[in-house]
Amino acid sequence: MNTLKEQTDAKIAMGRKNNPDFMKGVDAIILKAKEFQEGKNALKIDEKAPHFELPNAQGKLISLSKVLEKGPVVLTFYRGSWCPYCNLQLRALQAKLNEIHALGATLIAISPEVPDGSLSENEIHKMEFTVLSDQDAKVASQYGVAWEVPEFLIAHMRVDRNLDLIKINNGNGNILPIPATFVLGSDGIVKWSYVNVDYRTRSEPDQILEVLKSLS
Repeated sequence: MNTLKEQTDAKIAMGRKNNPDFMKGVDAIILKAKEFQEGKNALKIDEKAPHFELPNAQGKLISLSKVLEKGPVVLTFYRGSWCPYCNLQLRALQAKLNEIHALGATLIAISPEVPDGSLSENEIHKMEFTVLSDQDAKVASQYGVAWEVPEFLIAHMRVDRNLDLIKINNGNGNILPIPATFVLGSDGIVKWSYVNVDYRTRSEPDQILEVLKSLS
């Protein structure tokens, strides 16, 4: 099976072939975001993870502190079910879910999408881990991974992909999480993190497994 990086690299290469002007625009935006150190305020290793309660697809509130009582937590922020790179990442995590559980950990994925009946029908919400809705991106902000998306990308989503983020995210049309993953110990302390404003790159699940093994 290809690594997640190999899969995302292939997706990027396809994008460069099919829509080179758009990908050049994305490259410029990502370069500027990195120059301004977007994500520099993300939660650091050895810091305490902020507590939260967020709804799942059925509207039930899930408490981080309650989940931590069971063991470590792998917490990943993703842009939404409409994002192909997010889907690649979450499929890769789903493939490793039994190993994550065997190491005593719980996987939680968070996006701004509204938790209604339609969301429970998409691929991500059929996966076997906890999916939560952070509609106003407050939790993403607390973890230092909220990003005001440039108009170039908003226009692409609206015009080229026919995506209405205001509707999808229940009013939040321009704040998305920087794709980020945190491994929290059962004490709620960050043991490892991966934060990259380039939404086309993600952490490898095997890296997460190695961290969890070190905690067990």
